[in-house]
Amino acid sequence: MRIVISVLLATASFLSPISAFAGSDDVEATIEAVNVDSMSLVLDDGKTYTVPAEFNFEGLESGQKVIVFYTEVDGKRVVDDLEVIQ
Repeated sequence: MRIVISVLLATASFLSPISAFAGSDDVEATIEAVNVDSMSLVLDDGKTYTVPAEFNFEGLESGQKVIVFYTEVDGKRVVDDLEVIQ
């Protein structure tokens, strides 16, 4: 039984750093450019955010303030959700 518990603890401690990389973040910024062809947004923070294939660009334009919820995957910021601020 002790061996099973120690194996489980070792596995948990090994995998715990991986979960730290999977966290999402958010940023409040203004849209600088909307690029439908490359499926991305450029915000006034100077960073490019990739959007998923099913993303709806309708109503988004330069100058709009937004909150972008994103996850960093392979060094790219991938949009999980976007909220337009009135």
